[in-house]
Amino acid sequence: MTAHPSPAELLVPHVVRLKGFAGTEAVAARFGLDAAQTHEGLLDAEAYGWVTRASFAGLTGWSLTEAGRRHNEAQLRDELDAHDARDAVAAIHDDFLPLNSQATRTFTDWQLGSMDGPQQAVPGDLLGRLAELAQRLRPLEGRLTERLTRFGGYHRRFAEALARAADDPAWITGMKVDSCHRVWFELHEDLIASLGIAR
Repeated sequence: MTAHPSPAELLVPHVVRLKGFAGTEAVAARFGLDAAQTHEGLLDAEAYGWVTRASFAGLTGWSLTEAGRRHNEAQLRDELDAHDARDAVAAIHDDFLPLNSQATRTFTDWQLGSMDGPQQAVPGDLLGRLAELAQRLRPLEGRLTERLTRFGGYHRRFAEALARAADDPAWITGMKVDSCHRVWFELHEDLIASLGIAR
């Protein structure tokens, strides 16, 4: 079985969906795409009404329109069907769901604890729970990348965030960094977008 590399025409709008709002450089960096070609792709998508560009709080970025969301889901559906990957990805999503419940509880516990004030250190038991998630994520990602290469990198990013979290709690659920929560959220979004299902 040969893993399928997704084309840039699919990846560019897909990154915008995964990130919700992102600048051109961030969109290109997500899959190592050429920045100039990514910019052209975003302008083309804007012309079709699939993405929109906005600026606020000193940030400029792209977000997916409802038409763009439908278009990207059609791209993902066609990709799964063309490479006979739907059943495999659906089975992996089923295996992901109990992990997602575990991750949600872990992130919620951390956020509730943070409401009492800034936490200077991350409890060892919470780091242990995140480490278990990282360990279980590795084989799941391996099964995904046997089919589609675009699923690669989640375990590495999660593990890197976890390593940083021991010294800086922002790497657990922070939104300004590639935190454990952000990586996990993107993986969940990637799976449901690919399968055309709701959270």
